[in-house]
Amino acid sequence: MTQAYVEDDLARLVNVARTALTRWDIPTDADVELLNLSENATFAVADPNTRTPLILRVGRPEYSTVREVDSELSWIEALAGDRAVLTAPVRRARDGSRVVEISVPELPAARPCVVFGFVPGKAAPEDADLVSYFRVLGELAAKLHGHAQSWQPPQEFQRRRWDYETTIGDRPHWGAWEDGIGVGVSERKLLQRLQRVLEQRLANYGTGPERFGLVHADLRLDNVLFDGPDAYVIDFDDCGWSWFMYDLAACLTFIEDRPDLPALTTSWLAGYRGVAPLEDEAEAIIPTMIMLRRLLVLAWIGSHAETPLAKAEGVAYTEGTCWLAGRYLGGDGLGI
Repeated sequence: MTQAYVEDDLARLVNVARTALTRWDIPTDADVELLNLSENATFAVADPNTRTPLILRVGRPEYSTVREVDSELSWIEALAGDRAVLTAPVRRARDGSRVVEISVPELPAARPCVVFGFVPGKAAPEDADLVSYFRVLGELAAKLHGHAQSWQPPQEFQRRRWDYETTIGDRPHWGAWEDGIGVGVSERKLLQRLQRVLEQRLANYGTGPERFGLVHADLRLDNVLFDGPDAYVIDFDDCGWSWFMYDLAACLTFIEDRPDLPALTTSWLAGYRGVAPLEDEAEAIIPTMIMLRRLLVLAWIGSHAETPLAKAEGVAYTEGTCWLAGRYLGGDGLGI
């Protein structure tokens, strides 16, 4: 996987951003402010022509194709058009394209760039009551899943598949979990046992259309903006085909060891069932989905060891994964 950036690349990425803006007829001297630098570089842009704030996302090279990014935007536009959930409007370039590839001499690898309209709202406060917010996440997930099951994607639609093989199996999108930071002999032995159990249980659960479909795949609180009673879903960068219950596991990323995990999952399920029915088997598979996500993120950390997030989590994430694996394999279902 090509590294999205290195620490010295910020000025170069700003140059990519300003070059991209010309494709949307926005002057290159527009105010451009970096909002986030992780897998993508996300900028706030003040369009001097309209005084309308915009969001520009500069993607990492050699990860998602233009077709894949355009498919992401196709779903976002369909969600907005069908009023399934609130989300950021997609702004098309001068030639009608939703995605443009930009390279500059100092960063020659082409990067897919997209522009979104600004949406109101803020992320949940750090001291928020997560239980109540998780009910909202469950409601949003149910609405997204319902739309995915009824929507007919265009023929050219193409997004990643997040199944066993492509998460922790032989064709992992984010690398091998064995390369996680601090994975030694004893950790590898325990997590290999976990992997075998996950493979069997996921195979038994299956990928029927009532269980597997198009999902957001990163529906964490960080990716929802709240404006009074309204909740805007953003950052569909990882959306693709997976189990619907994977969306619950994704929103628990980095907090799977909280003592209130049972309350969080119960609240999410209540929110979901307030919108759509959910079979008992879906609830039973949740601990398996959580551990699948945990191993997948362990792989991500190992393949992105240079990033601030990986440096901050590091060995502690591996230790936490092993602790959770012990609980899961011990049969307590992570207490849920």
